[in-house]
Amino acid sequence: MIRKDIKALDAYHVPDSSGMIKLDAMENPFPLPDELKSTWLELLSNVKLNRYPDADMCDLRTKIAAKDGLNAEQVLLGNGSDEIIQMLLMASDAGACVSPSPTFVMYDLVSRWLKRPVTTVPLEKDFSLDANKFLQLCAREKASIAFLACPNNPTGNMWSEPTIRQIANNFRGLLVIDEAYLPFADRTHTNLIAPNVLILRTYSKLGWAGLRLGYLLGDAKTISELNKVRLPYNINSLTQASAGFLLDHFKLFEKQAKEVCFERNRVTAALMSIDAIEVFPSQANFLLIRTKNADNVFEQLKQKGILIKNMNKKSGLLKSCLRITIGTKEENSTLLAALKEIVE
Repeated sequence: MIRKDIKALDAYHVPDSSGMIKLDAMENPFPLPDELKSTWLELLSNVKLNRYPDADMCDLRTKIAAKDGLNAEQVLLGNGSDEIIQMLLMASDAGACVSPSPTFVMYDLVSRWLKRPVTTVPLEKDFSLDANKFLQLCAREKASIAFLACPNNPTGNMWSEPTIRQIANNFRGLLVIDEAYLPFADRTHTNLIAPNVLILRTYSKLGWAGLRLGYLLGDAKTISELNKVRLPYNINSLTQASAGFLLDHFKLFEKQAKEVCFERNRVTAALMSIDAIEVFPSQANFLLIRTKNADNVFEQLKQKGILIKNMNKKSGLLKSCLRITIGTKEENSTLLAALKEIVE
């Protein structure tokens, strides 16, 4: 039968977005250009679906590693970053999992699936992270693994480089720096890679969400140990072929990311001009805002065909908060007009 603690959990919910302007899931709003799509589809037509995928994925790992000046042995691939989070929590020493709060929900959720103790360090009111408090809690709880999302989801901010470095230099467990939103940020942390410091990334935010491809960068020996808990053939043949092809056209997606950043700045400025809305700085492809009657604003936007993420809590740092993914220029303009009408 099913464990009682599992029965007590809520499943990860994905709302129906049929027919709506979808600004709730941090996806790239730009479809694959037609000139690339035909070549990509031709490539996929030659994939041998009757055979298992390449289990080692060496060619794909080599391509990914080369972008950061690393070796293929320093790359672990997962079915999205979620699967890698699960691998990390399965393989690391027994002990608590620590992360800031609020942050990406899967660190907590997967820990609970695996019956691992989990605890959080509240962020400051401005969403900054106190490195001393973080390290003190890790020591007190005898933490064996910790996650830092840089930039953080759902707040969007990037904690300072000295903060991250202090934690990386002093935490003795496995530290995972999650750079899911790196394409929209101004800093990476690959220089901090060490036997106990790993960098987690995904291609989902860049425009390949449908491929479900995440990857981990780290010390080759640590990656080798983690590879022992990776399920065989976890990256299917169509994803491997598609990712290899898209990496050859990576400049296109970097250009799209720059367009998203430009729109993020435009939307931020527009929101700041609305008295009823507080908008927080972001280095991701989304914005966190605070407004009165957030639940009502969320529902009215849905009625207008616009889906965002309701982060409102009755108390805590996310009280009265909503999260907005940056879409196309047209989608963003529609959102801004609707928001202004609702709150004013």
